[in-house]
Amino acid sequence: MATNQPGFTLHPIGVIHSPYTDKKQTPIQPTRSQALGTVEVFPEFMDGMDGLEGFSYLILLYIFDRSDGYSLCVQPFLDDRTHGIFATRYPYRPNPLGLSIVRLLKRDGALLEIEGVDVLDKTPLIDIKPYVPDFDLHLDARTGWYETRSKE
Repeated sequence: MATNQPGFTLHPIGVIHSPYTDKKQTPIQPTRSQALGTVEVFPEFMDGMDGLEGFSYLILLYIFDRSDGYSLCVQPFLDDRTHGIFATRYPYRPNPLGLSIVRLLKRDGALLEIEGVDVLDKTPLIDIKPYVPDFDLHLDARTGWYETRSKE
């Protein structure tokens, strides 16, 4: 569906490196992964990393660059029922944007060593945000279909 809204152009600020080279290898969420990886931030964005080492978790925003198409109704990995794409974290989306919260183990210049990586190797990184429980944690959150899912 076309709109009169202006388009957006996103440029990667870096690359996420992981041990995964095949989509079938990747964990379904970072909390289900202990895999180690690195985030390589391009030199022109390195000044933006100042102070990042003080956070234990980071929110990584990235592009599902190897995602082919999308469907508005999908069967998520943890259920055998179909749900609307926006009620899931399924990777085949109208705009192939991904989000992972990973543990920051170490910063070495423009490289971040992380744990909990759940993306393919060489995934384009769009942004990094610090995870702050006061802003990001909601203990009263409802989880929709996930609360009554039919398979583990």
